[in-house]
Amino acid sequence: MKNKIRVVVWGLGVMGSGIAKMVLSKAGFTIVGAIDMDPSKVSKKLYEVLGVDASEDNSCIVTKNAEDVIKKGYADVCLMATASFTKVVFPLIKMAAEAGMDIVTTAEEMSYPRALDPELSNEMDRIAKENKISILGTGVNPGFIMDLVAIMLTGVSDTVDSINATRVNDLACFGKAVMVEQGIGLKPEAFMQGVKDNTIDGHVGFLQSFGMFEEAFNIKLNNIRQEKSPILTTISRNTDIVSVEAGDVAGCKQMGYANLGDKLFITMEHPQQIKPEMENIDTGDYITIKGVPNLNLQIKPEIPGGIATIAICVNMIPLVMNSEPGLKTMLDLPVPRAIIGDVRDLIKVRK
Repeated sequence: MKNKIRVVVWGLGVMGSGIAKMVLSKAGFTIVGAIDMDPSKVSKKLYEVLGVDASEDNSCIVTKNAEDVIKKGYADVCLMATASFTKVVFPLIKMAAEAGMDIVTTAEEMSYPRALDPELSNEMDRIAKENKISILGTGVNPGFIMDLVAIMLTGVSDTVDSINATRVNDLACFGKAVMVEQGIGLKPEAFMQGVKDNTIDGHVGFLQSFGMFEEAFNIKLNNIRQEKSPILTTISRNTDIVSVEAGDVAGCKQMGYANLGDKLFITMEHPQQIKPEMENIDTGDYITIKGVPNLNLQIKPEIPGGIATIAICVNMIPLVMNSEPGLKTMLDLPVPRAIIGDVRDLIKVRK
């Protein structure tokens, strides 16, 4: 039998832990390394941290020292769930790439890093090719529902006049970092100050999605702009991570716009909040394409952001491993699909 695909998981927060659990649920994987800085996790066996039964595939020791597991010949793939920004994750990516590992990261900016960091993207592409590995950033959004799926739908279009992508989602399943990025729990005044001084990130991804649209359609968008506003709750809302009182910020509504020529071409609307159902707000994903023909896609309730991000990161592993070396986006790889059966049967190329 072929050797199992050896995986290192870098980051064991909510997303990273979920990724590790899904990897372990699929035949043909083994986790040989896990990295996290949380003192409550370091030096424990992975199965203890994940709260699952022990096996030979989950008994590695969680380390805070990446050098313990990011080294040549140690693993085939590194799954990173650490930070949102390209410049922050670049040193990690470089280290794993030079160790010969294919890389999948949840970093939102890495879904289309050329949008903000073209020179760094060229450097990552060079490093990937030099080390004969591939690098991919992905997630449910950016990387799938508000960009890739919308682009795919235009495959049946004669003409496209405008695209509107809306995602109304629940953030309750995410960890502390996301709550801070969205300003959840703040007073309205503190939220608006955070928008002004750029400490409220909101959704990281509109610029990357616009970049994907530009490449897919071979166009140049202009007058790109974004707006952020607080979603205030009229009742108390609580998650395992945060408690929000009536009148405080329960989420962030973000709008993005881009023109083609002198006309509005893409509108992106993304109100994110915790427990929207508590105020009778339905979640959902909506794509409206005006053109010939007019197209309308509705998914209700939303594609759940937590499990979907976890799943797409894991499901893309064989596609990344089979790809030619280099920095990749979701536009470069085959259609995403679930792993059903033994992942080893899906690997065609061992770089």
